[in-house]
Amino acid sequence: MSAAPVRSPTLRPHRMKKEESFLGKLGGTLARKKKAKEVSDLQEEGKNAINAPMNPSTVDIHPEDTLLEENEERTMIDPNSKEDPKFKELIKVLIDWINDVLVEERIIVKQLEEDLYDGQVLQKLLEKLADRKLNVAEVTQSEIGQKQKLQTVLEAVHDLLRPHGWTIKWNVDSIHGKNLISILHLLVALAMHFRAPIRLPEHVSVQVVVVRKREGLLQTTHVSEELTTTTDVLILIFFPPKPERDAFDTLFDHAPDKLSVVKKSLITFVNKHLNKLNLEVTELETQFADGVYLVLLMGLLEDYFVPLHNFYLTPESFDQKVHNVSFAFELMQDGGLKKPKARPEDVVNLDLKSTLRVLYNLFTKYKNVE
Repeated sequence: MSAAPVRSPTLRPHRMKKEESFLGKLGGTLARKKKAKEVSDLQEEGKNAINAPMNPSTVDIHPEDTLLEENEERTMIDPNSKEDPKFKELIKVLIDWINDVLVEERIIVKQLEEDLYDGQVLQKLLEKLADRKLNVAEVTQSEIGQKQKLQTVLEAVHDLLRPHGWTIKWNVDSIHGKNLISILHLLVALAMHFRAPIRLPEHVSVQVVVVRKREGLLQTTHVSEELTTTTDVLILIFFPPKPERDAFDTLFDHAPDKLSVVKKSLITFVNKHLNKLNLEVTELETQFADGVYLVLLMGLLEDYFVPLHNFYLTPESFDQKVHNVSFAFELMQDGGLKKPKARPEDVVNLDLKSTLRVLYNLFTKYKNVE
């Protein structure tokens, strides 16, 4: 009789523990272990795929980079590329440039991905470079608000870059997703477009690992992404070659006394047409610098109305003026003229010789147009 009470408390907990363990396996514990194993297997699959024999280097992959939906993909920079001195130099040059531009805003950028993804710094940078104000909220905390601001900023960037033939290699999702490659492409394009007083290191390329999910399996590819090109191309962008010498070079150098005659003839020509809109030109180099009269003149010469949404009727910034002149050049080419030798930027910068070249080409073709 005395042994039963001793055995009972010893056996009962053992039986309860066994039952609890059994029920746990049938219930939530089994589900959690299964899910944990799936996540673990998926992460391991991602690591194995990236560490395939085709690329012996070890990639430090975050777990979230392997948890992909079907047909979704993620990109990451190979760690070896991050250690490339040229890559590090490019990042440093761009960070220093941004901080120099925004010094009056008391903005200090330390890490491109963390400081530029929400659009706040990019907004200030573009406003400073383009000398224009963007209609966006100053501070946005929510992801939706950040993406809306970023969308507005990037649309303004694209309006500046596309007319000059830039290839857009970034979007709202990649920038907001802190994709360093996209951010670098954007900054390099801005630095070149605005002729930043910096020297970008040449031939900077990085190895990018692209992870995709296809039919439930992770697939990886390795591609080389070029961030900057050769010195020769950079020089052409920063210091475009002067056009070949023509009659206007000779006129300026050897017959300046005849310059007033040429200007008078061109003024008479343009006013013959602009007077139809009650407009009059007295100074060629200044009144055509914002591109408005050039656009209107092309419409008059070709006898069509130019929609006002295609250009800035009252341009305020340098880039808006460049847009107008570039648009006028496109209209000239549509009218059968060759692409002007002058650069839009030179016309905007009040370069008389460039303006005369453009107007003389119009005079040559349309001098008999009533």
